[in-house]
Amino acid sequence: MEWSELNYIDATGYHFPDYPTTLAWLTEKYKGIYGQDIYVEPDSQDGEWLAIQAKALYDTAASGASTFNSFAPPSAQGTGLARLVKINGLNKRPATYSTVDLTVVGQAGTVLGTVGAPATAVDTLDQKWDLPIGTVIPGGGTIIVTATAQQAGAVQAAANTVNRIFTPTRGWQTVDNVNAATAGVAVETDAELRARQAISTANPSTTVLEGTAGAVANLPGVVAVRPYENDTGVTDGNGIPGHKISIAVIGGDVTEICETILTHKTPGCGTYGDTSEVVNDPKGIPSLIAFERPADVPIEAEIVISINSGYTSDYADQIKAAVAAVINQFGIGNDVLYTRLFIPAYLQGTPAFGTFDIVSIEISRDGDPVAAANVDIAWNERATCVVGDITVIT
Repeated sequence: MEWSELNYIDATGYHFPDYPTTLAWLTEKYKGIYGQDIYVEPDSQDGEWLAIQAKALYDTAASGASTFNSFAPPSAQGTGLARLVKINGLNKRPATYSTVDLTVVGQAGTVLGTVGAPATAVDTLDQKWDLPIGTVIPGGGTIIVTATAQQAGAVQAAANTVNRIFTPTRGWQTVDNVNAATAGVAVETDAELRARQAISTANPSTTVLEGTAGAVANLPGVVAVRPYENDTGVTDGNGIPGHKISIAVIGGDVTEICETILTHKTPGCGTYGDTSEVVNDPKGIPSLIAFERPADVPIEAEIVISINSGYTSDYADQIKAAVAAVINQFGIGNDVLYTRLFIPAYLQGTPAFGTFDIVSIEISRDGDPVAAANVDIAWNERATCVVGDITVIT
């Protein structure tokens, strides 16, 4: 057998042998030169030398597979994936700052902040939030702007907690946040980038709604997007009026989101949501554009397990982390299905697997009694979970 029969590319992809097969092939070729009776066991010098060559040959083949797979988004990783998605006009997102939509009230014409000295609000935890430089309060006396946390990372702020003015400005009267802040995130993971790349391919789609959602999803700071459309003449079950669309968006700047929706939506189609802003089209004609800011729904879980040999208390934390991660992946408007939590909770593929059995998993919505039942999530909500809200009982 030749090496080309073990390491090759065909219509089904890249193929290469595992290390034992590579060592066996190399050993057979070695014996073909020096005789079948040569001693090449692992404790011999020849055996050790064959092992080194086999490992080098296997690593080279594995590198070839990695290179081959780096040309497709589903299998590319790291820098290779970041370079590949540039074809879709995407860049891997760096770590971000938390943002919050603030309702600013004051005298019309008041300018807030200058370069180097932004207008700043502060929340009940004394965390500071900078307003966009040069924010101007319009004629109505109220404007919604997206403020940015001064500290990077997952800075949290519940609704109605960013309610104090830190930099007093004449004409600026009050500030408040109707919705909770969108927490900053770490550097975008490969899985997140792959998901965003899949959404971005909807930009040139024949479905205008999906194209609009794809464009919004590609904006800086946007974490998740889900579009809704009511093409009937009456209000639907979600409360969306007839002949309107509603784009549910987590993260991102209010103005950029509204401008993007205006650019991509169908002319004459209305928009609906709890957040809105007047933006101008390319001809300077103002339009009121609205979108929805989904509310976070905390999910609690109680997991009862029976212990087997080898179980340690550290595994409870791993169970909590695995379950919380899955709950946070359900996304906007998707019910939390409690049966989906069993597989990740078993920690398959880790040393903990097999050291315990799951007796039951029960979940609840924000303080309700836990039960072995799904948790309903509205169209404008998103399930969230932290490790501290999960209890593991042995």
